[in-house]
Amino acid sequence: GLGDISQTVSATGTLNPVVLVRVGTQVSGTVSKLHADFNDRVHAGEVLVELDDALFRAQVQQSEANVGNAEATLELTAANEARMRPLRRQGFISEQELDQAEAAAKSARAQLALAQAQLEKDRTNLGYTVIRSPVAGVVVDRQVDVGQTVAASFQTPTLFLIAQDLSRMQIDSSFAEADIGNIRVAQPVGFKVDAFPDRTFQGTVKLIRLNPVTQQNVVTYDVVMAVDNPDEILLPGMTAYVNIAVARRQGVPVVPNAALRFRPAEPVPAAAPPRGHEGPTATVYVLEDDQLRRVGIVPGISDNRYTEVLSGELAAGARVVVEDRQGAVAASTPVGIFQTRLF
Repeated sequence: GLGDISQTVSATGTLNPVVLVRVGTQVSGTVSKLHADFNDRVHAGEVLVELDDALFRAQVQQSEANVGNAEATLELTAANEARMRPLRRQGFISEQELDQAEAAAKSARAQLALAQAQLEKDRTNLGYTVIRSPVAGVVVDRQVDVGQTVAASFQTPTLFLIAQDLSRMQIDSSFAEADIGNIRVAQPVGFKVDAFPDRTFQGTVKLIRLNPVTQQNVVTYDVVMAVDNPDEILLPGMTAYVNIAVARRQGVPVVPNAALRFRPAEPVPAAAPPRGHEGPTATVYVLEDDQLRRVGIVPGISDNRYTEVLSGELAAGARVVVEDRQGAVAASTPVGIFQTRLF
């Protein structure tokens, strides 16, 4: 008969925030205060954690003293240079003595600049003891406690994970190379999650990554799908069971998939191949006058229940056999033991 059919490709994936920010520390120290916890909503610039700053304050004070000392040295050497110049013009001192005074003043200026740079660095490090959220979002993970020592290194330790916006999420999945050619950006996506088994959520294909992933000689491609989550009931880390409709047909001839799998116990004379169409063929069996007749068809797209018939000698109303209810039967067995479907 005629029907609507949709062919899909399936995969599993993981729901993730679109933007997940790892908040770390740029200085080492001991955690003294925590200002955020799991599931807290934070604003950009909001304080998340404070480190013990006693050593950093002491370093700033030392650098401030060094700057004061450098300023005093510069003032002294600059004054000495200023006194030397007229004395040199009057011939009371040698050129070497003036050069030494000028060099001392230049060195004092350099030492002052160095001390000021160190002070700026120490003030910056002091500021780093207060760790703020770089974005507005939700704290999805906290990996630090009060009293814990954190060490800044080449791999900055992660203190917090912040999801920027849980109302928009994405599914990270992978599809086999046999299916990837049917997937296009902006295709609609349907998916389910274990937490809500009776509900189908919707999304769209956002990105097909070109870099292949090969594991045990199996090639797959990563696909990212955009998902709206206005109620924020979908949570990071959930497993998504994805279906993407890659082909649709409406009002086309279809047969049950069970009819393509059916094989009688006794051989039935072969049917002529479908005419006017090239490509792979399949076989179904129809019941006519209590006899099985073998019919060749050219199948089209298929879903879990039906397969499209592109061509073949199936007439409207034909009784297509889908099941042998008694096991081994002959082609001439009466109608009653076969389960059939009208085509």
